[in-house]
Amino acid sequence: MNPSPDPALSSQSSRAQTAASVEVMVRYRFDYLLALPAEYRAEGGAQWPLLVFLHGRGERGADLAVVKRNGPPKLIEEGRAFPAIVVSPQCPAEEWWSAPALEAFIAELQRRYRVDADRIYVTGLSMGGFATWELAVRQPEKYAAVVPICGAGEASLGGRLRDLPVWAFHGAKDPVVPVQHTQAMVDAIKAAGGAPRLTIYPEVEHDSWTQTYANEEVWTWLFAQRRSGG
Repeated sequence: MNPSPDPALSSQSSRAQTAASVEVMVRYRFDYLLALPAEYRAEGGAQWPLLVFLHGRGERGADLAVVKRNGPPKLIEEGRAFPAIVVSPQCPAEEWWSAPALEAFIAELQRRYRVDADRIYVTGLSMGGFATWELAVRQPEKYAAVVPICGAGEASLGGRLRDLPVWAFHGAKDPVVPVQHTQAMVDAIKAAGGAPRLTIYPEVEHDSWTQTYANEEVWTWLFAQRRSGG
């Protein structure tokens, strides 16, 4: 049985809806590890490539030491020198990487440091691989190249990356993030006319980053890329 409408409500008249908008600003704090090239000069020196590394879910929190477990920060701790400004932010505990916040963070890095705008690179693993794909599809014209590892993206937007150098990595036996997610992104880019690179490790599970970051060919390829039109 349907209840009778409330006479008090049915007798009310309302104004037509109108469109409105408001700009809001959300404060977001990133702590980060910073490694500058030995030849870096803050005043009047050359501009340098910027490499942004995005860690996985296990490194979230307020202790930057845990960010050194993997990727470029780990290599730097072991004595590796990169021909770039290397920045490794830490995602706050219980949160996920926010693409808008990361974009604002990268813009701030460009203001603080002598960054070559035509050589900005992003790489990330697992949760950071998801964020790498998201940053790329949101602003494909901003980056020189991206290296997403065991991540996933929105394949319906993959065509936006047609002109962006991409080298993706994944373990075929990954039980955490199935390899099909990376394959779908790569297939979407190819369908749009792009030429992404894809490396699938046949016997590897989730940790496809250790051997990727240990591969000198990856770094040679990455730092050879420049932003299209740059």
